[in-house]
Amino acid sequence: MDDVIEALEADREQIEGWFEHMHRNPELSMQEAETARFIAETLEPWGYEVATGVGEHGVVATLKVGDGDKAIGLRADFDALPIQEVNDLPYRSAVEGVAHLCGHDGHTAMLLAAGKHLAETKRFEGTLRLIFQPGEETMEGGPAMIQDGLFERFPVDAVFGMHNLPGLELGKLYFTAGDVMAAVDNWEIQLTGKGSHGAMPEQGIDPVVAGSSLVMALQSVVARNVAPAHRAVVTVGAFLAGNAGNVVANEAVLRLSIRTTTAADRELVLGRVRQLTQATAEGFGCTFEIREGVPGAVLTNDAEHTRKAYEIAREAFGDEQVVYPGPTYLSSEDFAFMLQKRPGTYCFLGNGATPMVHHPEYTFDRRILTKGAAYWVALAEGYLS
Repeated sequence: MDDVIEALEADREQIEGWFEHMHRNPELSMQEAETARFIAETLEPWGYEVATGVGEHGVVATLKVGDGDKAIGLRADFDALPIQEVNDLPYRSAVEGVAHLCGHDGHTAMLLAAGKHLAETKRFEGTLRLIFQPGEETMEGGPAMIQDGLFERFPVDAVFGMHNLPGLELGKLYFTAGDVMAAVDNWEIQLTGKGSHGAMPEQGIDPVVAGSSLVMALQSVVARNVAPAHRAVVTVGAFLAGNAGNVVANEAVLRLSIRTTTAADRELVLGRVRQLTQATAEGFGCTFEIREGVPGAVLTNDAEHTRKAYEIAREAFGDEQVVYPGPTYLSSEDFAFMLQKRPGTYCFLGNGATPMVHHPEYTFDRRILTKGAAYWVALAEGYLS
């Protein structure tokens, strides 16, 4: 593995160049046309068969070596977030209100680096598929690629994912079998009242007051319905209503992130959100509409493939650089849908002591670019041996 790391470090300037280009030019979920084009154009000279437009903006690159009959999928995401970056970086986002503050630019740069190295060395037997996925942040991209025939058009025996994570020791890899990340349901609730002049509230029906009551009622869903030993969370991340202080708004919109870790708790929590929404709306004389997003799924790592990936990483980097078992989280990932279709595992790569992902001051630590790429190389060569 020393020779792999040495080769990747020799390419660091180019790898960081890919990363910086994507960081400067972020695109929101399911709008990543230019990023997808950049990925495809980068891959093509290396001898990959490159398919674009998979699930709208997904890219799949295939390289077959020798007569091996196994196929592996390595997945990276590449969408950005609707957050204003505040870091004063020389490569900071050039798009107002949009930034790579979850490290997906780093994920894609690492997989591109591994893809280049594997194409140059070809030290494996079988089929390598690099899966570049859009729309992870909205949980749309994975299902879209699957619905577009991802695994029928590009068969794999196993699929693997990886995410950087602040708070975990820089450069260490963390593996956990079983349920690792929560199911998330991203809902939007619209309450419609009756607008009026702010001086005459009696002539209107105020959806802001109704929405405020609903926000508080939703705080009881987990606290008084979910068993304390279980894990769940209902977050109201946005409350949108009105534009002026002297107007009773006609409607209000709440955007929710609902996270659960079991099917039974998911059914319970979603049911209570529906009930409270209806009761609150009716109590204040509003009408309501609940717009449910992509149904959530718990990310479950296959035990056999998790252990295999861990052993490959341990052999490549040593006992001190890998952790098993690792942590679990209430954050969510649409890689869960890929793991429902094919066995595999999703690991974490420590990003050190930086602000958490989705924070306006989050920074992907570029020192881990070659470590992540080296893991992908080791995994591909180890699985396709």
